Amino acid sequence: MPRSYLPPAAWTETPFLEGDEAKHLAQVLRIQPDQWITVFDGLGNFAEAKVLSVTKQRIDLMLDLAESKETPLPQITLAQAIPKGKNMDWIVQKSVELGVSRIQPLVTRHTIATPGDQKAEKWRRTALEACKQCAQFTIPVIEDPLSLGEWITKPDPSELKLIASLAENPQSFHETLAAHPELGSVTILIGPEGDFSPEETEAARAAWFTPVTLGDLVLRVETATIFCLSAVRFQYL
Repeated sequence: MPRSYLPPAAWTETPFLEGDEAKHLAQVLRIQPDQWITVFDGLGNFAEAKVLSVTKQRIDLMLDLAESKETPLPQITLAQAIPKGKNMDWIVQKSVELGVSRIQPLVTRHTIATPGDQKAEKWRRTALEACKQCAQFTIPVIEDPLSLGEWITKPDPSELKLIASLAENPQSFHETLAAHPELGSVTILIGPEGDFSPEETEAARAAWFTPVTLGDLVLRVETATIFCLSAVRFQYL
């Protein structure tokens, strides 16, 4: 069944889709009146909806009983140094599939990519499309890019804060997670190509981030990200 994003404000007695969502259903999927689709509001609520009428600009709907799907715990914030090329798009997509709650793109000393003004909006569209494809009904928050210095001084209410680190004497990732069996939220900080500078690592330590090792191999940025997210999800299944 096709899935479409219906913004929270549109869940009324006369709901309808417009813009890109209507265009995709009408022109790509060739949806017809009396067919059924699934709509979700990005906050965990979803419902089956009967198509009443179809134009290129608007699709009128009748909603069935709405349901909710809880976000799995722990809630994960991914603080990601922006990698080069299109790797950030791929990271956003796969992070959605792994149930991340928030993504904070970061510019660090060794960051090669320079994010433009429209990058965050593009990543938000990528997140939405990933939600539709993997039946994820909660759209993660994609923040505007910040420098590591700007971000790390902001309050972070996460119960556990981890930095994937090549520095000396990191803790075991597995043992660190095992020491928090009832974890409600975690922030994972992933560096760029070339890792964090020593000063950035020390700043993270000062902000109560625990350096953890991902093993003996040096992983690519995107591999390290998926490794960390997958490990957290597996630990708390």
